[in-house]
Amino acid sequence: MRLVAIALALFGLAVGSMPAHAQVSDKPIKIMAPYAPGGNIDVTARIIADKLREVLGVTVLVENKAGASGMIGSDVVARSAPDGTTLLVSANSLVAVPAIYGNAPYDWRTAFTPISHIQRVPAVLVVTPNSPIKTMADFIALGRDGKFAVADSGVGTTNHLAIELIGEATGGKYTIVHYKGSGAASLDVIAGQVTAQVDQLNAAIGHIKAGKLRAIAVSSDKRVPQLPDVPTMKESGVKGLENFTFSTFTGLFGPAKMPPDVVAKLNDAMVKVLKDPAVVQRFAELTAEAYPTTPQETATMFDAEDKTVVPLIKKLGIKAE
Repeated sequence: MRLVAIALALFGLAVGSMPAHAQVSDKPIKIMAPYAPGGNIDVTARIIADKLREVLGVTVLVENKAGASGMIGSDVVARSAPDGTTLLVSANSLVAVPAIYGNAPYDWRTAFTPISHIQRVPAVLVVTPNSPIKTMADFIALGRDGKFAVADSGVGTTNHLAIELIGEATGGKYTIVHYKGSGAASLDVIAGQVTAQVDQLNAAIGHIKAGKLRAIAVSSDKRVPQLPDVPTMKESGVKGLENFTFSTFTGLFGPAKMPPDVVAKLNDAMVKVLKDPAVVQRFAELTAEAYPTTPQETATMFDAEDKTVVPLIKKLGIKAE
């Protein structure tokens, strides 16, 4: 059964079938960020956690549990009580990683309850400031023999898929170095251990602004206001990238079988959080667009991603290392 159908079924349950006083617990809420600190998921989880504390009036904590490209932390949420106190922030990779590993401990379509979309952000190609790579054309030229090393945040993450999509579009091949989170990957690129990295722009922009990394191009449709001098990949003039765009989008999930009233209250809280001017501005500063969706809309987004990336994974034969 598809995730969309599950979400619709949950919300189609008769009100009388649930307790009249079903509500988000006054117990602390734990938001699982299933990657190491410093990356897009971690940053996103902490931004919404800070505001959810105010909106819900309860303690909201973020826990990082990295490993297996997000599956370890995600599985903790999948196995948790469906009472709204254990939640998951996940990206498009929620659907890609199980297809790559082939032995996920859960079926993402049935293990989670969608609550809301959070934000979307483009990818960025970064190198060290003194790197001879100045343009996308330089980067593509180095990817002809498969030996050029590029860092990402883990097998099956959106950073990984962005590299594969660039290679697929241009005929390039790379040695992809997988890390447990983009924060660790960035540190090694800054230290010169790896030449380049594809990362979410909101996770990398701090290093870019500090001069520790140099942005080569972004995968958005238009240049981002925060980096007006950085071209889009579409502007690179590289054959195959004329219409290339890519974004990572994140969503908030709970375990399966959450009571509809609890889901509705959490969704209502997320609408307040993501429409708060301070939160909108915070995400904008990180080059991300914040906007809430209904649980059904969230389910549809991830279902569409499944239909897009899983065929690519199978075509390229991407497997866990």
